[in-house]
Amino acid sequence: MENKLIISPSPHIHSGDSVERNMYGVLIALVPAFVASLWFFGLGALIVMLASIAFCVAFEYLITKYIMKRESTVSDGSAILTGALLAFNLPSNLPLWIIALGALFAIGVAKMAFGGLGNNIFNPALAGRVFLLISFPAQMTTWPSPGVFPLAYTDGATGATVLSLLNEGASQLPSYTDMLLGRMGGSLGEISAIALLLGLAFMLVRRIITWHIPTSIILTVAAFTGIMYAIDPAGYVNPLVHLLSGGLLLGAIFMATDYVTSPMSKSGMIVFGIGIGIITSVIRLFGSYPEGVSFAILIMNAVTPLINTYFKPTHFGGK
Repeated sequence: MENKLIISPSPHIHSGDSVERNMYGVLIALVPAFVASLWFFGLGALIVMLASIAFCVAFEYLITKYIMKRESTVSDGSAILTGALLAFNLPSNLPLWIIALGALFAIGVAKMAFGGLGNNIFNPALAGRVFLLISFPAQMTTWPSPGVFPLAYTDGATGATVLSLLNEGASQLPSYTDMLLGRMGGSLGEISAIALLLGLAFMLVRRIITWHIPTSIILTVAAFTGIMYAIDPAGYVNPLVHLLSGGLLLGAIFMATDYVTSPMSKSGMIVFGIGIGIITSVIRLFGSYPEGVSFAILIMNAVTPLINTYFKPTHFGGK
């Protein structure tokens, strides 16, 4: 009874929810992670972030105005958010021309080619990231060593991510404290677990997202990697390493929860999150590529229409 649709005469009160509110709300939630990236990567993080946002906004404006011949949509904040999320998936020393290509693919191919916001099948920022990873693997896997607000954009000292160290069989990994705070190599947005969790708390309180997708992804990865660790502690690492390193939290909190490319129902969201968690774990544990979150989310993006078919709310009056 409590879920019944209540019909009443006008005037109706607007809930205050809108595309702009949600987009800028997510941007606010990204601030702690961006501050952490500035602290450890300094000027490089700032340049990559500003360049990615500028390129995404410019490409969306130009495509909308001169190719699609319609009113610009950059004010809704979606292009800014795509640029920020793309930057969070990039190293802090990536050349500007590569960032421009990633932004063009994210906006022009993954978003506007499908008709713009609300019509895209795949998460634009992740599509741009995977495009760059396939096209420029060397540049996309060269990570500056974290410092305390370094001023150099192209850092000569390079480090490895936790997952790449695991993939290479290294025995010495950053401590859990380093992984929580972000003192490790990686993309801008994946280095500080605490900062990402603060963003999650903000979005949950503001009801920008629900708990279903992030929780199902995190618990699935924890369970899968935990079982493997219990079976062979010498061959696999503690599940906490998988949860605190790589792009797992970034993907679970900010990428997989994209409204357009994720399921509509709560049951569908849980199935969606479990699928991402399983694929991520399989790639990380048994594949040659150390990270699997981006590929897992894009694969499940393609499955979202099927999930929506089988998991959808009962229509009013239905059983």
